[in-house]
Amino acid sequence: MKKKIIIGFVSFLTLACITLYVTSRPKLELDGSYSPSKLAIMLGTVSKTDYEAISYEKYQGKKSKILVIFTEQKNLEMKNGKMFSTGNHPVEALLPMLHLKNAGFDFEIVTPTGKPVVFEMWAFPQKDEAVKAIYDEFKSSFESPKKLAEFTDTSIIDAASYAAVFVPGGHGAMIDIPEDKNVAKVLNWAHQNDVFTISLCHGPGSFLTTTLDDQKFIYAGYRMAVFPDAVDEMTPMIGYLPGHMILGVSERLKSFGANIVNTEGDETVCIDRKLITGASPLASNELGKLAANTLLKELR
Repeated sequence: MKKKIIIGFVSFLTLACITLYVTSRPKLELDGSYSPSKLAIMLGTVSKTDYEAISYEKYQGKKSKILVIFTEQKNLEMKNGKMFSTGNHPVEALLPMLHLKNAGFDFEIVTPTGKPVVFEMWAFPQKDEAVKAIYDEFKSSFESPKKLAEFTDTSIIDAASYAAVFVPGGHGAMIDIPEDKNVAKVLNWAHQNDVFTISLCHGPGSFLTTTLDDQKFIYAGYRMAVFPDAVDEMTPMIGYLPGHMILGVSERLKSFGANIVNTEGDETVCIDRKLITGASPLASNELGKLAANTLLKELR
């Protein structure tokens, strides 16, 4: 009897290990990149978000535009050479947009060269009607965005029309955005003209552009919420990333003088002067509320 119990227990552990191994393997995509494993999808994404449909007193002034800088890149290389199938996280982009739209603001959608916006569609909350509605509403703009370079050439002087610049997160924001000099121009323009800057998770990697060409980091001394590198280091264990990242975000920002207020990838949001940030996808709803309420109060 005791021998049967031991054999049964060993069989159970073996099956559990095999199941864990299979479900934690990143999924190979047709282009050779890897999307998160079944286990990572189960643990790290939701089918319905915590979005709160709040009725704001809509803004009706002149500063009604929000420039949204999306990535057009999909594959982020890991240290082991594997590519992570990424882009912008749909929840991190669309929940804040929902709140800002409900508060009376409109969006100018741009990517660095005008190529279509790339979303992490494996993270799309398929049972969330509000998120699906705003995605469908701006789908044509996502598919045919404006060029960021054209904005810096023609619209950047028009600070009177813009309330904020928004850089959504997703690991894709780390591919091209942190080295884009046009992003640096926009962030410096916003900083100098009292235009709010909003970002979350890996989106604050865009702030690194302000150090290009040995320029002084404009957010030195600022408090901000950012996705922690320490958490990214752990995600390969469940197959979220197919390897360890070559470069993180939070530690690089800290090295330039940013004060990171969170240690977990949680619901933390933060406002410091004209900078509004959030820690992770879990902060998307709170970031949207904070941004909407702050803009309405400041622009009243």
